[in-house]
Amino acid sequence: MNSTVVTVHAVAATWMILLPPVQLVRRRKDRAHRWIGRSWVASAWTVCVSGMFIYTLTGGFTIFHALAIFTFATTMLGVIQIRRGRVRSHVVNMVGSWLGSVVAGAFAAFVPGREIPKLAVSDPALLWGIAGGTTVAVTAWVITVLVVIRPRRRAVPRLSVSTR
Repeated sequence: MNSTVVTVHAVAATWMILLPPVQLVRRRKDRAHRWIGRSWVASAWTVCVSGMFIYTLTGGFTIFHALAIFTFATTMLGVIQIRRGRVRSHVVNMVGSWLGSVVAGAFAAFVPGREIPKLAVSDPALLWGIAGGTTVAVTAWVITVLVVIRPRRRAVPRLSVSTR
């Protein structure tokens, strides 16, 4: 149970960290942006929920669990705001959620005693295998979305030419 939850959490967190830079360098408001954004929201919520299961494994409530609750809420607010057409609020919530997750991930990766540093020492091949495999999967997903999900073109009205 412990290793499964931590693995799901780590894989989803990798998706959560890698997808937003794609969104930030691309143009907005197209179908690919929405597909990548929805997959980011799914990964963010997976990270937050799996983090609560890790809470039961650590034996105590930590700052990471508070961040998971906060990130879940800000991600949900970002979704609500874009559905209401409030783009600026959407961007603030989503970028804030992402930056918070980057900071939390950095602490998780570099604080001794956490699972990532332990795995780096005990089984570095497994750690880099998971990280590399997940990065390849994220890259494949983004390429697939960018190639397959093309923006809808607006229909160009045809001019009817009368022969009379």
